[in-house]
Amino acid sequence: MRSLNYLTKLIIFGCLLSTIPVIFIGIFAYVTASNEIQKNVNEGKMQLIMQINSNVEQKLTTVNHTMNQVLASTVLKRAMSQTLNAADFMLYDDLRNEIRHMQSFDTRLEDVILLNQRHNWLIKNSGLYELSEYEYAEQLSELIHVPEHSSWVLTPSYLFYSEEFSRNTALCPYNITLVKQLPANSLDTYGLALATIPTCTLQEMVEQNIDSSSKVIIFDEQHNILVHTDQSLIGQKIDEAGIDLAALNEMSGQYNTQINQISSAVTYYKSSLTGWTYMSISSIEALTSESKKIGQYTLYICIGLIVLCFLFVWLGTKQFYSPVRRLLLQISGSDQQAEDQQLERSTNEFQLISERVHELFQSKSELEHQVKQHIHQVRTLFFMKAYQGQIKAGEMRTQLQQFGYGKQLEQWHTMAGMTIQIDFHAASSHTIQDIDLLLFALHNVVEEWIPAEQRLAPIILDQSVVVIIGSAEQEADVFHSMQYSLTESLQRQVQQLLNLQISIGISAPFYELGGIGSAYREGLDALKHRMILGAGIIIQYDQMNEHRHVLQLSYPQQLEHELLDAIKVAEEERAKELLTQLLHSVFQSDRSPHEFQFPLTRLLNNLIISMQESGITLKQLKHQQGSLLEQLLKIQHKQEIERWFWKTVIQPLVVIYRDRQEEQYHKLSEKIIDLVQQYYDTDLTLEECAARLHYNANYLSSVFRKETSVSFSDYLTMYRFKMAKKWLAESDIAIKDIAAKLRYNNPQNFIRSFRKHEGMTPGQYRDRFKSA
Repeated sequence: MRSLNYLTKLIIFGCLLSTIPVIFIGIFAYVTASNEIQKNVNEGKMQLIMQINSNVEQKLTTVNHTMNQVLASTVLKRAMSQTLNAADFMLYDDLRNEIRHMQSFDTRLEDVILLNQRHNWLIKNSGLYELSEYEYAEQLSELIHVPEHSSWVLTPSYLFYSEEFSRNTALCPYNITLVKQLPANSLDTYGLALATIPTCTLQEMVEQNIDSSSKVIIFDEQHNILVHTDQSLIGQKIDEAGIDLAALNEMSGQYNTQINQISSAVTYYKSSLTGWTYMSISSIEALTSESKKIGQYTLYICIGLIVLCFLFVWLGTKQFYSPVRRLLLQISGSDQQAEDQQLERSTNEFQLISERVHELFQSKSELEHQVKQHIHQVRTLFFMKAYQGQIKAGEMRTQLQQFGYGKQLEQWHTMAGMTIQIDFHAASSHTIQDIDLLLFALHNVVEEWIPAEQRLAPIILDQSVVVIIGSAEQEADVFHSMQYSLTESLQRQVQQLLNLQISIGISAPFYELGGIGSAYREGLDALKHRMILGAGIIIQYDQMNEHRHVLQLSYPQQLEHELLDAIKVAEEERAKELLTQLLHSVFQSDRSPHEFQFPLTRLLNNLIISMQESGITLKQLKHQQGSLLEQLLKIQHKQEIERWFWKTVIQPLVVIYRDRQEEQYHKLSEKIIDLVQQYYDTDLTLEECAARLHYNANYLSSVFRKETSVSFSDYLTMYRFKMAKKWLAESDIAIKDIAAKLRYNNPQNFIRSFRKHEGMTPGQYRDRFKSA
């Protein structure tokens, strides 16, 4: 009767317990799923925008790169310096070939235009023109006043068509145009290179990645629309499309708003490369339609789950109660009458089971207490075997972790063994007969004095106390200092507490657990020096001269270091001279032919190591098939060895390092120019540039002068005067304000410097420009 009542209570409780969670889980699942859908949609929109940004900027970067290659070509440089006409057909054909390489399917370029104001010519797809006779020459020439040397601008399509097309035949009303001033990296620009991509092409690229429920808008830093499904809005301001610019206060983000009286979700991303903003607009009603379906499905599922829960509770409770009944029968000895008697003495079945389990735990606790009494002996036996080399390194880590040394094993980088022995002498108050008791006392002092995080358990072995100490320090000097500080303080502590004089032998440092076995032997060997040095010593094994085995080789190591340095700085003549000196030093020694292989092999090995550390592979040397070492060992003549080293290894390395330096110089100069163009209106110095680029200032100065043929300060001054002339010609900014912007202490200094460079005062320059 008792069991039936308890079973009934379990069924009722199970039904309540299963119904309430299902209801709450259903509500939670609906809310969570709706939020996750919105979150995933938002993430998908952001990823879509990022993907569109990546695709578009990849095209723009490709165009910019190919344009830079054209600008760097000798053909363009030669053409910019002369007038082109029909007689210059070969030069024109070379230029057309350079341009044709840019207009591939990948770049999607519509037209590439080269314009030279100084020599009055213009080249485009349709041919060579005199600039003054081109219909839109004035509008194209205005692009030379773009603030940056290289930038993307929105331009009308009709500017790039003349007699070959009418304005109405242009497929797109606008183009995205890459504008580069010519000559490149020059303050005096008189030409342009223009690469045009129709906005329709960008629209096609965008539409490949979006679905019908969304639309994508791209606009530039001046808020002009570049891409829009409505072609009539291209070139208009973004607020014409119903977008509130005040909401775009971050580099990327998402927000909900009303656009044309439609609730919409807006996702945007601002590109750091071009300054363009990519925006996806989707209807909120379309995004939330799936959430309503989820609510219906969740309701149906919850009702079904409740019905199933009732069924499973009824069947499962009876099944789950059967082990309890069997357990009660086992406790009572499979006697139904004994079970009933025990239940009468207890409140319920579980109290009876708890009493029996408590009795079992008491038995288990007594057993664990007995095991702990023997764990010390087991650990001591383990360390004795480890010091005698009877434990494998792989098993040692597992055993130490079981003994509770896992934290030490994770933190320690360097370890050493200390072997401590008692010194008995005539004046000592102790005798050798007391050795066992004294070793026990010494063992306790070591265990208490050395912190547990710095040691393993000390043991007594062969009239010695042996202990392993460790530290997280990796530097040998710091670890040695810690060793001696610890051993000296331990020696004093033992003298004060036990009135004992001890000697300590310290093994060589080791870094793997496999060194524990040799640490004990090295400590004993170090203690043998008491016969010479006397009692009470602290000596380290690796400081004993008789245990050092050093092979003295005559090898010109200093010349080798100088040779490696000469290779890395690409000093070809210096490297060749040092190679001759090094091989002469090797060959002048009295060795057999086989012994010469050792220094030569060492030189080759160090060259390969230096090469690999610099990220250079053997394939870059372009050596013949087979091992370099095999090639070297086959050579029998000194002159041939020197020639082989030079031609096969050293000279190719010098060429590789020289190419790296030239590339690095060019990139550094471009970075310095970028800094000047960004921060010319600040107190910019070469030292500040060096700090930003993480280079030495003197090094940057020499690199910049080598690449640009002018010093940093001269270039900064030239650029500031260029900006000053621009402001004087195009604005009404006061001369004193221009001087302040260009970091002059007072306007008079600026006026004097301007007159020195331009031959007239700023005011005269402004008047002349306005009159012209």
